[in-house]
Amino acid sequence: MGLLRIMMPPKFQLLALLAFAVAMLFLENQIQKLEESRGKLERAIARHEVREIEQRHTLDGSREMPLDESEDVVVIYNRVPKTASTSFTNLAYDLCGKNKYHVLHINTTKNNPVMSLQDQVRFVRNVTSWREMKPAFYHGHVSFLDFSKFGVKRKPIYINVIRDPIERLVSYYYFLRFGDDYRPGLRRRKQGDKKTFDECVSAGGSDCAAEKLWLQIPFFCGHYSECWNVGSRWALEQAKYNLVNEYLLVGVTEELEDFVMILEAALPRYFRGATELYRTGKKSHLRKTSEKKPPTKESIAKLQQSDIWKMESEFYEFALEQFQFVRAHAVREKDGELYILAQNFFYEKIYPKMN
Repeated sequence: MGLLRIMMPPKFQLLALLAFAVAMLFLENQIQKLEESRGKLERAIARHEVREIEQRHTLDGSREMPLDESEDVVVIYNRVPKTASTSFTNLAYDLCGKNKYHVLHINTTKNNPVMSLQDQVRFVRNVTSWREMKPAFYHGHVSFLDFSKFGVKRKPIYINVIRDPIERLVSYYYFLRFGDDYRPGLRRRKQGDKKTFDECVSAGGSDCAAEKLWLQIPFFCGHYSECWNVGSRWALEQAKYNLVNEYLLVGVTEELEDFVMILEAALPRYFRGATELYRTGKKSHLRKTSEKKPPTKESIAKLQQSDIWKMESEFYEFALEQFQFVRAHAVREKDGELYILAQNFFYEKIYPKMN
């Protein structure tokens, strides 16, 4: 190319560059169309599989017996992006065969965490009545959905993991530009942008603005409009309420192994063997963001001036305190190792006496 540039007149050099640019745009457009076609095909196949299962369910409905209580259980992990959710979800995939449950990924269009009202109804109906898939572990980037609003008798068990807000934002910033080691060949939305997170903060860029921190609160707050109003105090309080009242357990990325250990003790039907798998398995620390550079103290200080960061930080600290409270009553440390406490309640003075 360099030799051609020397030999060609400037006019032809410009034409050659324009032709090259047009060719690259055409190729990118074709790649985009192929990816969209693949997505449509995957969704069509998924819909076909669902229809087949629902048809079998309809045909066999008259012969069905009620599910055993231990089987009529659904866990929903409405995972927040960039909180080690891929690593944790892969534990569920690795264990589902041995522990005999189904794992289903909730794939929303353009990863939109808010469902339409009609999709909320469909989702609630699927989760509660799709007996062929029970017991089930659902996971996806969707905000909390209150099943009690739909009049169901048996609500799912919610779990989740959150992360320090600034660390999560930094990880997501570089993920959009450089991807990760999970799918290294996949082209990301901001690929080619070499600007560091610090440079973005210094320039007042939109990708690193404090508003981008507003994510973990709305994921826990749910499908109310106020949840997605950036900086809403009501959304923060609703997220806290849901965390305490609607979630079985919420862990933190920084203490993920402890989260896995407590889940195994609380829900062995799903997580039996999870702790050992997390410690020894190859999938325990997947999806490390490439080219990630820690932010400077100046960048952190600038973000921490925002009321949005203060709210997200308050929510994170609230979740961390609650998790540590649960952990303190569930595990003990001995010789540097944590172990789960045995059952410490029993029944006595049972009347009337049995003969």
